[in-house]
Amino acid sequence: MGISVASIVAPSWALPTANSVGSAGIDALRLQQAPYHLTGKNIAIGQVEIGRPAQFGWDKVATNPNFQLERVFYQNGAAKADTNVEAHSTVVAAVMIGKDRRFPGVAPAARLYATAMGTGDRLGQPEECLSTQHIALQARGDVRAINLSFGEPLERDPRPHPQLDGNALLTQCLDWSARVHNVTYLVAGNQGQGGVPIPTDNYNGITVAYSTLHQGIYRKLDFSNLSEMPTGKAKRMKSREVNVGNRRSIGLVAPGGNIQLDNLIFRSATGAAHGTSVAHGTSFATPHVTGTVALLQEFGDRQLRIKGQMPLDLRAHWSPDTRRHEVMKAVLLNSADKILDKGDGLRLGMTRTVLAKNNRDWTESEASRDPRIPLDAQLGAGQLNAFRAYRQFSPGQYYPIQPVAAIGWDYRTVPAGAYRDYILDRPLAEGSWVSITLAWDRLVELQDRNGNKKYDVGEEFRNRGLNQLDLYLMPIEENQLDRSLWSSTSSVDSVQHIFHQIRDPGKYKIRVHFRHAVNFPRQAYALAWWTVPSLGTVRERI
Repeated sequence: MGISVASIVAPSWALPTANSVGSAGIDALRLQQAPYHLTGKNIAIGQVEIGRPAQFGWDKVATNPNFQLERVFYQNGAAKADTNVEAHSTVVAAVMIGKDRRFPGVAPAARLYATAMGTGDRLGQPEECLSTQHIALQARGDVRAINLSFGEPLERDPRPHPQLDGNALLTQCLDWSARVHNVTYLVAGNQGQGGVPIPTDNYNGITVAYSTLHQGIYRKLDFSNLSEMPTGKAKRMKSREVNVGNRRSIGLVAPGGNIQLDNLIFRSATGAAHGTSVAHGTSFATPHVTGTVALLQEFGDRQLRIKGQMPLDLRAHWSPDTRRHEVMKAVLLNSADKILDKGDGLRLGMTRTVLAKNNRDWTESEASRDPRIPLDAQLGAGQLNAFRAYRQFSPGQYYPIQPVAAIGWDYRTVPAGAYRDYILDRPLAEGSWVSITLAWDRLVELQDRNGNKKYDVGEEFRNRGLNQLDLYLMPIEENQLDRSLWSSTSSVDSVQHIFHQIRDPGKYKIRVHFRHAVNFPRQAYALAWWTVPSLGTVRERI
């Protein structure tokens, strides 16, 4: 059976707490208020776990009318009342859609579809895949993000020598579904004593580690995260719990320690008295990211609705590409907090310095020094910041055929051996930082025996591999790749990421290069960038 990612729910007395959705955490409350009014309204999101949250009006144990789900299921069928209801799943759902005034969810108006996989010796990755696919097909196939706050142990993987190489059935299922159903998958990172790492080795979703409070705000990675390659005695015990080779697992960090919630949401399932409880774990970090996707998607849909009323020069920045899961991944990773801005904007307005377990920040990591390593093993791209994600997303889409703004994103294809150049329209400020993220999919195909275009228990997937795309920041007149200012050239990751300081002010361009094809000779990708233009006149290179 699947085993939920380690997590703890405890009474809140004697524990420090802060609102993880507010400015101490991901700063999503600002987006819920004027002038943004983003609450996830009409956006379908999903949840897949061993149990399911209680639904008011369906389950007798549900006691909170302000906590309402769209529909609940058991695997790929209807749920029975008061069956498979679980406190853990209810808390995870509350982080996404809770309406409690004291502890609001990230996207309280989103439409949440949730299914329980149940327990038993006969249940495993095939049933987990079936359940995940069922949620992806809800809302007429328009589910934008799915939260997976559970994991499958390697010991139960039926392969002869299972390892975290991306080839477990559930991991391949997730990567296939992300591409076919266009869903952003958010996966709880491995933690505690290990044992539940599948599908943290996915390529096409985002695996999330969790931070805890440090000096009153969420910014320190909790020690229980299993995100870095272990050393010494721990290596023998936990080396199988991280990805094979140099491929990174963690994409983002989000608040997951001391998450305060109203007991009324899950009182029946836990036996807790009315009051508050505190939750800990990657299980509760992941729904912060899922809820943020709902906020961004609501904004994107709003822009598409009013596109006809926009001036002609703004209409080109909004297309159905806003709904692409690759765009969401690039936007979320590129806007993550790394190092605190000093107030001059040169550090992209970041709100905190995020710390790894040993108190180092992102700029002290291998990823900051080695172009072959795009993400930090512990911190990924940094910590989720919903408001900065909005700022990254809201300028809209830009095309490589004309100069692009200082902040923006794009979704495009590139043929093998070719490149796309994005020329920044203004010189970059001296001492400023540049953040650029490139994301694309590994190609996993379904071995569809009966031709129904759906996964059925007994079917398998085929891993067609990962095309290699590289990312460069280059002076505008330069075309030699080895003369770029900085690059990201991992041959094993489906993400490239640059976070680099500008020492020489001037005009620059971003290059996306399709270096090597292993499957199709044309690759779709999403690109997001955040730069700081110079306020003065900078002499351009000639």
